[in-house]
Amino acid sequence: MSVEMWTAVSSGVVGVASAVAATWSGRAARRTRRDHRRDDFTVVTDAMRQEMKRQGQRISELEQVSDRQDQRLEGAGVAISYLLDRVRGLTSWVRAAGLEPPAAAPIPEQARDFINLEV
Repeated sequence: MSVEMWTAVSSGVVGVASAVAATWSGRAARRTRRDHRRDDFTVVTDAMRQEMKRQGQRISELEQVSDRQDQRLEGAGVAISYLLDRVRGLTSWVRAAGLEPPAAAPIPEQARDFINLEV
């Protein structure tokens, strides 16, 4: 290789190295390490906001489900009270007619807390 060729190759290498250094320094000047951390913080906080919004909606749905269940339980309680009063009334009517009502089946253990037979 001739001297002119070596000069041309070395100037090309220096030019490429200068371009890489200029690109790197330009990027470093625009985007500091703190900027990257700030971007990460923004991404994390946005994700947290979305998750909090989703959880808030889920809590609202669960509260609605709970309200419906409370209403159903209240209605079931009223229905049980009505049925107990109705059975007691029919039993007293049968006895007043001089008959004896059939023996009741044993009360299940789970239902004993809800049925008051001492009336």
